[in-house]
Amino acid sequence: MLTVEKIGGTSMSQFQDVLKNIIRGNRKNDELYNRIFVVSAYNNVTNWLLEHKKTDEPGIYDKFLNGEDFSSALDSFSKRLLLINDGFADIGLDLKEASDFIRFRVDQTKTLLYSLNKVMASGYVNMQDISLAAREILASIGEAHSGWNSVNILNNNGINARFVDLCGFNDNAPLTIDERIHKEFSNIDFEKVLCVATGYTKGTEGIMRAFDRGYSEVTFSKIAVEVKANEAVIHKEYHLSSADPKRVGIENSIPVGYTNYIIADQLADIGMEAIHPKAAKPLELANINIRIKNTFEPEHPGTLITRDYISPNPRAEIVSGTRKVIALEVHDPMMVGEVGFDLSMMRYFEKYNVSYILKSTNANSITTVVWENEKVKKLIEELTANYYSVTTLPCSIVSVLGTNIAFPGFMYKASKALYEKGINIESLGQSLNQVNMQFVVRREHYEDAVIALNNTFVKRL
Repeated sequence: MLTVEKIGGTSMSQFQDVLKNIIRGNRKNDELYNRIFVVSAYNNVTNWLLEHKKTDEPGIYDKFLNGEDFSSALDSFSKRLLLINDGFADIGLDLKEASDFIRFRVDQTKTLLYSLNKVMASGYVNMQDISLAAREILASIGEAHSGWNSVNILNNNGINARFVDLCGFNDNAPLTIDERIHKEFSNIDFEKVLCVATGYTKGTEGIMRAFDRGYSEVTFSKIAVEVKANEAVIHKEYHLSSADPKRVGIENSIPVGYTNYIIADQLADIGMEAIHPKAAKPLELANINIRIKNTFEPEHPGTLITRDYISPNPRAEIVSGTRKVIALEVHDPMMVGEVGFDLSMMRYFEKYNVSYILKSTNANSITTVVWENEKVKKLIEELTANYYSVTTLPCSIVSVLGTNIAFPGFMYKASKALYEKGINIESLGQSLNQVNMQFVVRREHYEDAVIALNNTFVKRL
């Protein structure tokens, strides 16, 4: 059985546990192989390089964009990576070799960024293209660092490991992402060598340009399809659970066990990614199942995501959501009976590259729920200038998801649970396939709503 397995940044930062729980486990000799690992950068490394994923605190990339001293910033960054290396010395990392590798890679990065800076200063090229190229170069460093270290540790622990560097630093061939993956994985005997691949892949289309911070899961997906893996495994620091244990309590949160790709897409839509939606789709089409496992509970089977799973009994599987959204209502008396009114409105959404999570309508109003960000502020300004009335409400959205939640009384139970907590439903949505019931509530009610719905629908089996 050939598996392709992705290890996230938080887990990578505790590589001693990865080595013990994931790579070795109870395996011996040949059982160690027929596995390809796709690794993320260590925790926070990509944040330092680009910007913080949650707070938007600028990283080295911002210094390049603003013509500041990115070279000194890279020197400081290199020292941070060397400190990370020190933490792995006791499990077999050769510190000198590891230091030589990262210093050389950082020096390569400096050379490339200096060259891009000069080209940009000439005024003969598109500045956006140069900026995106710099973003690609910087992003790749993190996975190269963690991937190289992992292979060095494994080899020093008696495991025959091979570093598959997809970053393309030493390869000028104009290959697409798929072509590079095909090239690098050709002629490898997976039964005799354990491969560790970078989550970043260099390609002519630009993996950051196409997928931004979800790129490592896209690489993972493409590798799994390329090698025709029997299963794609994602190792996280937590289970895919019925609800966030930090919110509802460990005793009220249970691993999901089984679900399908439709639910995975629904989770991605509200920002709780079991897997990046553009990574999931190729796996779904190739009929490769995804298994999500907890790094620190290696014996637990985790959650299996398949194409065809439907719960044999009507039940909710997951309660999740986000408080970082805005309900945006466009009201216009001229809307009644006017064909194409919402199309005209959606053109503004397209203009500002804003997608909505939920949409509900009545005779003269359209309400959408969108992510709260700078693009939305500009969208609201333009809608306000062009329509009769625009109302906004900072809010949260709570979703109850399941492969089989089409049962009588579902809405009654949900509404009753929220009513008993004194929570008003500001808006709601559900499609005909009935896999996701979405409730829009005030931000201050978010946690109470998650707890109430989880306690109502999720039962420990």
